[in-house]
Amino acid sequence: MSSTTQDKLARIGALKPAGKRATCGEEPRGFRAEVTAGSERLAEILGASARNNRFGDHLGLRRWFPELDGCSATGSDLNAAALRLLVPDAPADVANPEQWLFLDTETTGLCGGTGTYPFLVGIAWWDAGGLEVEQFFMRDHSEEHSLLVALAERMAKRRVLVTFNGKSFDWPLLERRYRMTRTIRPPAPRAHLDFLHPARNLWRLRLGSVRLAELERHVLGWNRGADVMSELIPEIYFNFLRGGPPEPLVPIFHHNQMDLRGLAALAGRVVSMLADPENRGQDALELFGVSRICERRGETSRARKLYERSLAAELPAETGRAAKRSLARLAKREGDFAQAQELWEGIAGNSREGFEAYEQLAIYFEHRAREPHRAAAIVRRALAELTSANRLGTISAGAYRVSRARFERRLARLDRKAGPNLPEALGIRIEGRGS
Repeated sequence: MSSTTQDKLARIGALKPAGKRATCGEEPRGFRAEVTAGSERLAEILGASARNNRFGDHLGLRRWFPELDGCSATGSDLNAAALRLLVPDAPADVANPEQWLFLDTETTGLCGGTGTYPFLVGIAWWDAGGLEVEQFFMRDHSEEHSLLVALAERMAKRRVLVTFNGKSFDWPLLERRYRMTRTIRPPAPRAHLDFLHPARNLWRLRLGSVRLAELERHVLGWNRGADVMSELIPEIYFNFLRGGPPEPLVPIFHHNQMDLRGLAALAGRVVSMLADPENRGQDALELFGVSRICERRGETSRARKLYERSLAAELPAETGRAAKRSLARLAKREGDFAQAQELWEGIAGNSREGFEAYEQLAIYFEHRAREPHRAAAIVRRALAELTSANRLGTISAGAYRVSRARFERRLARLDRKAGPNLPEALGIRIEGRGS
């Protein structure tokens, strides 16, 4: 048997459910917290204790953090209008900070699935001007039911779930574990705020990575210091289940606490920025990010204003083209054709936004200005740019074929509409062509 196969079997064996707790004086089987010194040592190191409910025991730990390294932890300034941008259909109590419950899990795998267990579940809530953190730890697979009951009890008191990528990973995993118990009903949050998605809108263009630790460093301005790598966490837990020392688990508890603290601080930062982006935004890219969020939620007037503010703050060239394209689309939708035309003319050229600008200008001059000759001239300019882009390799072969066919069909129709005896082009010069 290969070493790889042996390791896989060892992992499966480590997660095998323990037998029922023995009675009548028999030695308990599989109840690791009572029979191994490692579990006792872990509780001693952490200052944790065994928690008991009708399904048995698990390890519990609570800590209160007075502040988040300069970031507000009170949640006192939650803005209802800002929160509607995140969850438009959420109930009114989503703006009540006393209903917020932050959640983060550490699991036996990073891909989810029925074989993945949340062995450490951390929750947190704002309390007394700080952040109260509580962690539930499964010392053995037999403690899963006890852990899930404890979590359900906390979630029944605070009904707004707050996570970072929790809609895709943490919460679906927990719901699956609840269903698999067949005895414990999954909690039902009234609203779920996942701050990964607004973080992508606000900071991915500037940072590239929107991992929570990166956001803490570059957005919140603090460093969590030495931290365990996420990909190592499952193996550390497996080693503990196989009788390994408890000390390597301690950094995992710290990692989970830092994730919750970072999430709470980031949530406050995002909500305050959405409430007042002109004053809370730190740069043009953040204003651009808020603009996109407003546009997606249908707040078009506010989105137009913020796109204009972001452009005035000097966006990078590529992002500037994207902002002008979005602003032009909104202007057209609201009947402001003069602004839309000016914006399209400013970005027409050899770029994705530029080719869309050519098409929109052709549509404008054909159908609204009733100048088919001018529309035809614009289409010919677009075809020339496409040929150049194809030669330089700045456009994919597939996109080139699709765009060229679309422009050629439009040009054929315009030529028929204009008539054979009229000039093919008027020599229109489009200012500000993109490169």
